Amino acid sequence: MKLRFHSNSLRLRLSQSDIARLAERGFVEEAIRFAGDGELRYSIESAPTNQVSACFKNGSIRVMLPEGRARRWIESDEVGIEELSGELNVLIEKDFACIHRESAEDADSFPNPLAGKKEPGFSAEDADSFPNPLAGKKESGFRSQESE
Repeated sequence: MKLRFHSNSLRLRLSQSDIARLAERGFVEEAIRFAGDGELRYSIESAPTNQVSACFKNGSIRVMLPEGRARRWIESDEVGIEELSGELNVLIEKDFACIHRESAEDADSFPNPLAGKKEPGFSAEDADSFPNPLAGKKESGFRSQESE
């Protein structure tokens, strides 16, 4: 299970085996160990609650997901769940394999639905399609080798 923070949001990304453990046991827990015996534990659990919630206590982050919602998410193609827990934005997602590079981390990830599809944007074939707005203009702040 991957843990990510950004601004006031917390994201958990679960691999296929993490989701299987959540379905089977009702929880998944991991820890990050720091030098000097420091440890940050984080977990997700399916609980008899009405809404997604997250709390931090005694060096542990605990995310609780309503049982019915957890079951529907686990058994469906739904990618993620996003909800506020107080002021904290909580995201719980299925972890997809990276399409830009291969990684050992991706071995247990879900197959990426975008794999093999052309990404939007420019390709080498598009290079001549659009005029360069700087073509023929001398850029200020730069000296060319000819001027030296």
